[in-house]
Amino acid sequence: MPELVPALPAGYRARPATADDIGTIHRLVSACERALHGRVQTDPGGVAAVLSRPGLVPELDTVLIHDRTGRLAARAWVNRRSEIDIHPRHRGLGLGAVLLDWVEVRALRAGSEQIVQTVPDDDKAAVALLRSRGYEPMVTEWLLEFAMPDEPAVPEPPAGITVRPFLPGDEHDAHQLVEDAFDEWQQRRTSFQEWARHTVERPTFAPAMSAVAFDGGQLVGAVLSLDLPEAGEGYIEQVAVRRDHRNRGIARLLLRHAFRAFHRQGRRTCTLGTHSDTGALTLYLRVGMTVRHSSTVYRKSLRRA
Repeated sequence: MPELVPALPAGYRARPATADDIGTIHRLVSACERALHGRVQTDPGGVAAVLSRPGLVPELDTVLIHDRTGRLAARAWVNRRSEIDIHPRHRGLGLGAVLLDWVEVRALRAGSEQIVQTVPDDDKAAVALLRSRGYEPMVTEWLLEFAMPDEPAVPEPPAGITVRPFLPGDEHDAHQLVEDAFDEWQQRRTSFQEWARHTVERPTFAPAMSAVAFDGGQLVGAVLSLDLPEAGEGYIEQVAVRRDHRNRGIARLLLRHAFRAFHRQGRRTCTLGTHSDTGALTLYLRVGMTVRHSSTVYRKSLRRA
């Protein structure tokens, strides 16, 4: 049993997660997403990327809870932030409270001064639990969608800008571009290895539906995309434009290139996630995207006894 897990309801048992559990965890998260939103947004590559986060020790920082039949009922992980998922058939039995206790104690043992968790605003029970435990809203996240019944039009590029699909060899320049752009709001820079696991090394990474922009030979913008087969739609994982090339329409241009590429592959919807710290919501709404649903990032300070 993982360290520090409190007493479980009768019939449940706990153990840490391993790489062999990626498919099972994905099915659990998918069931939660279907129950809440009617569709699946995650993919196994995203689960694998979480389990390989720098500093995350699966034996200490993850918990899987199985029922008496051996089926996965819930899971949690903690590493600078946390996630908890309870299968719809096992909600209302106290597993969420048990895992929330575990997350907080484990975070304290690991030296964290706070814990952060993102919860869909539609999940009223989870929101109520967090608020009852002293969690406070920090930022809002939105999942936006772009419907494509017809092939999207693509504007002409600004003077001197050329656009093409992502190609092998673009990885390191794209990583540098993204990290420089995200420095304005993210708490830390991400190493190339960690970034790649969440983007270009994921099985669902779609280079043909990812667009990059150049000014001469310099990379100045990138839209990196995933093709999500279970969702039947495209997903924009990252959007970045160099600071000195913003307000020229490059982000809108690259998004439209990605939308068109997905449409030509038979996708009729493309989604994208953003949050209030980035200040990018207005851009995406102007491109023609609409909010599908929202989540809130909650934070709690952890006090040592």
